[in-house]
Amino acid sequence: MKYPPLDPDAVLWVHSPGGPDSDLLIMMHGWSYDERHLFALRARLPQELTIASLRAPTAEAGGYAWFPSSGNPIGNPRAEVANAAVDSVLAWYDALPRFRSVGVMGFSQGGAMALQLMRRRPAEFGFGVQLGGFVVADAQPGDRQLALTRPPVFWGRGAHDSVIPRSAILRTAEFSATHLSVDERVYGDLGHDVAGEEVRDLSAFVADMVLRAGATRNG
Repeated sequence: MKYPPLDPDAVLWVHSPGGPDSDLLIMMHGWSYDERHLFALRARLPQELTIASLRAPTAEAGGYAWFPSSGNPIGNPRAEVANAAVDSVLAWYDALPRFRSVGVMGFSQGGAMALQLMRRRPAEFGFGVQLGGFVVADAQPGDRQLALTRPPVFWGRGAHDSVIPRSAILRTAEFSATHLSVDERVYGDLGHDVAGEEVRDLSAFVADMVLRAGATRNG
């Protein structure tokens, strides 16, 4: 299906695109947000980390969406829509220089995008952070490799999240148990949000991933 390209001028960066000694984290916001949402976390992440916070291409509800609400129920977008959105991100990403390591982070729809990118290119994206998100209900050729390599993924969600359906959470738990090395955290004081203790935990997770990438390169 036809899907709008990303606007490269709407990407917010910490550090300019680096090179083989740089680590990149790609951020993807949720429905009705924009590139500024997760970018607010940048001060809590490693200072040396290159960060690119993307804006989804579809304008909706005063912000932007990866999966337009029409025809895409919350937590269960059509696979062809999700994969077209991933194609758009990959077209942008493939124009960048190469990095030492690349991680993906997303909230809600953006969390689904993060997991879908890992499923599409399991050798490219070394870790994921999905916050209040879910896995798309489809099958990808990369799923087999994920089941073998089990890359690390931080999955944070609120105990009072009334947005993501229970069926989507169960689907994500089942996929994570068989394809990922998942660090699942459920926060009793959170709804559909990113805040408080979760920010501390995801920051520590990302810092550890960057440290590991450096150790692997130096070793």
